Amino acid sequence: MQGSSSAPPALDALGTGGPYRSRNREVVHDVRGEPVAELSLVPWLFAQRSIRALRRATPPDPERRKKLLTRAGWLFASGSVDGVTAAAYHRTVAEVSGIPIATVRQSAQQVGDYAATAYESVRQARPVGAADSWRDQRARHGSGVWTRRGEVLMVHAPANSPAVHTSWLDALALGYRVAVRPSQREPFTAHRLVSALRQVGYDHDQVVLLPTDHATADRLVAEADVAIAFGSDEVARKYGARTLVMPFGPGRSKILLTSGADVGRHLATITESIAGHAGTGCVNATAVFVEGDPEPVAEAIAQRLGELPSLPPGDERARLPVRRAAVAHEMDAYLRAGAGDARPLLGADTIVAELGDGSAVLRPAVFLLDRPDAPQAHIEMGFPCVWVLPWRREGDWLAPLRDTLSLTAFTDDDGLIESLVAEPSIDKIHIGDRPTTWTRPGLPHEGYLGAFLMRSKAVVVG
Repeated sequence: MQGSSSAPPALDALGTGGPYRSRNREVVHDVRGEPVAELSLVPWLFAQRSIRALRRATPPDPERRKKLLTRAGWLFASGSVDGVTAAAYHRTVAEVSGIPIATVRQSAQQVGDYAATAYESVRQARPVGAADSWRDQRARHGSGVWTRRGEVLMVHAPANSPAVHTSWLDALALGYRVAVRPSQREPFTAHRLVSALRQVGYDHDQVVLLPTDHATADRLVAEADVAIAFGSDEVARKYGARTLVMPFGPGRSKILLTSGADVGRHLATITESIAGHAGTGCVNATAVFVEGDPEPVAEAIAQRLGELPSLPPGDERARLPVRRAAVAHEMDAYLRAGAGDARPLLGADTIVAELGDGSAVLRPAVFLLDRPDAPQAHIEMGFPCVWVLPWRREGDWLAPLRDTLSLTAFTDDDGLIESLVAEPSIDKIHIGDRPTTWTRPGLPHEGYLGAFLMRSKAVVVG
């Protein structure tokens, strides 16, 4: 997987007939602009035939799925896949994505852990009144039976973290066949995971890797039975109205500090929420709401985040993301244009720290706003960037907290907690010292994926 400027190695598609090397290839570069691999992009007919072959295939029986997923999880996280060690994989992903290698390693282990527990975890979504199979004794007297909505899941995967690939393991556990369209910026995680699944015994007609251009990717959504897609607000709007497509858009995760909360005591949790996993995830906090004066809180956050070093992604001490310098400057310009009247406490001049090799570290940014409904708080960046705002329990006090993937609230007010849990537009709620990034297998993300992939039908076997 290590490349050279003269002859980057090939990264094949993985179809139902095995590896496929196409004539149409996309060069994958590292953050310095150096070529690392040539990714094969499959044509539409190849992709269409792959989806149809998946639909005709029969999934392994449930017990075999459980064993295969457990083995694949260990192999992906720790073993050698297609001759590539875990350490080599970590280095390559750090180089091309700019995610610090320690974060890559942690995220890869998370994928492995989720694979090992996927079969049990996915059952958290099954209604208690429904059986797994029509063969269950309950069906003799009439029972709900949990069944798939279709046979083939299409996954549009992003590049912001290897951990996003935990999302579709539930589908394999449920007997779906899965087609993954990887990010062209970081296809190595998807390639390794699909290869690991095949290496432990999953047949080629159970899971495929279909790198494509954007036009073909959109057609694949229509060809599959169900799909999940990650991306920006535009992606969420594009697919959100289609009932068989589940979009994962921006998280806009938040922190709420109510009156009396000790900022110093909770500062580690707050900054971990903002900058943990290099600040690249949808569960990273992008806004901190403070009941009282937000300025001291913003200053404390800025001081702590300002201590993070600017290092290349392969350095074990790195904690911040790295992108190509030109891309980093574009992101900086976008942030400046959107910040408006917000007062910068960190990153006032620039968030770009060039490393001298064509790449640049994305430094943290902390902005102070003077009202809870400031529109800047909706801006979500792919690095540690946070907006600190005042919050008051008056009027529609829930309004600024809505549309949130993960919310950490420092409060002991049972009434407030009750309202937060009841609010339908907040997906995850952590009370106390749990960063917004915290999770474990078996917990819903934006709801249980199983609730989207499955349905209950009445079955009676007389």
